[in-house]
Amino acid sequence: MSEALASAGRGHAEPRAVGFVRRFIWLWAVGFGGMLLLAIVFMTAWSATSGFLFDRPIAGDFELVQFGIAIAAFSFLPLCQLARANVIVDSFTLWAGPRLRMAMELLGALVAIAFSIILLWRMSIGMHDYYVHEEYTAIIGIPLWWAFPPMLFSLFLLLIAALISTAETLGLLPRPEPAETPPDQE
Repeated sequence: MSEALASAGRGHAEPRAVGFVRRFIWLWAVGFGGMLLLAIVFMTAWSATSGFLFDRPIAGDFELVQFGIAIAAFSFLPLCQLARANVIVDSFTLWAGPRLRMAMELLGALVAIAFSIILLWRMSIGMHDYYVHEEYTAIIGIPLWWAFPPMLFSLFLLLIAALISTAETLGLLPRPEPAETPPDQE
């Protein structure tokens, strides 16, 4: 890849739609996934406390934890892709030159595209099967397919994030400016 291609997107303003998508992905991860994790923490603490003090834990709390953690984990995938924080092995990239790093970054983005497409396809089939066969959790009877829509939406956002990071790597979109380094890490 030529340096001209790598720098083609730099210096240009980011399209509004891409900026909107970035903000939405952040909101989805932090606002939805983060709040869901907090709710799980508080629910687990309440269940443990009421189980200890009153011998009455929340029925099916582990089912709610399983659902919530799966949904929250998927909600963070798109943000990790945009931040290029999914899978980075510094021992491989520290010695690499800029071209090799760019090639590895491009390969990672392409793998994320393939990963998201395959999982969208297979998990939508899984959701359909759970819906048709009416399977429920054992204790509180939550339909199993209920966990799938937010996870599928997260995979759709992962696909979009992977396309954005691919375009950035190829220089078709400008890379966002890195956040300032906190004072204690300078």
